[in-house]
Amino acid sequence: MTKWLAYKMENKFSDRAQVAVVSTFSHLMDTVFKGEVNAACWQRTLMGDFKEIVSKLELKANLTEVSMEDLQALELSEKGHIAREIILSDFQLLTDAGASPSLNLIKSYERDEELDFISTDVYSFHVDRSPIGTDTFLCTYYGADSEILGNHQAEQKVLVPQIRQQLKELYDGPKEEFESFLTENYFDLHYQAKPGAVPVKLGLGHLWRLAVDHPDQQCLPCIHRAPIEKDGEYRLLLIC
Repeated sequence: MTKWLAYKMENKFSDRAQVAVVSTFSHLMDTVFKGEVNAACWQRTLMGDFKEIVSKLELKANLTEVSMEDLQALELSEKGHIAREIILSDFQLLTDAGASPSLNLIKSYERDEELDFISTDVYSFHVDRSPIGTDTFLCTYYGADSEILGNHQAEQKVLVPQIRQQLKELYDGPKEEFESFLTENYFDLHYQAKPGAVPVKLGLGHLWRLAVDHPDQQCLPCIHRAPIEKDGEYRLLLIC
């Protein structure tokens, strides 16, 4: 059964109006994003040794996609085997639901350093956009965890006067096409936290579904960002 903002002492996410907390994958998929609710969390406590999996995977680039074949080929302890079975199960559940999951071993993402007054990389609070109805799914099994931010706690960067003025100075085209310039370069997808804002850390092992900006969406898209990685520690992330 879906737990709508209930049992505050028992549920670490239940005091956030934007989050619907559920206990099964089917309820995660059935949750309706509407009004304030633009994130759903299948809250779980996972068994198994995900650190062992991370230690035995080969990092081929700063972000390496791990195939299910490579995952299955690992020689693991009993606890490592339990962790692998959880990942395989999550991968299959999402695939059967029509999603295209990817398991990523992450040292770091590429940073956007082209402009010093606005960042558009995944470390910046941002929303996802799609021309069709879809959602973003993610689960951090190991390493630093992602964050989401309530829409009322954030401001679109292109609406911040100083940033907007600098973007206008950067833009070289007809005035009536300035908004298209912002969209085409993804500037409009990025946000900055307002003073006093408190992001929600998504934790380890929980499978999240986040609202995406698309034509049929009945709520605001979910603002989220990737965390700064911990020194000497990789992340293991399932995302689609």
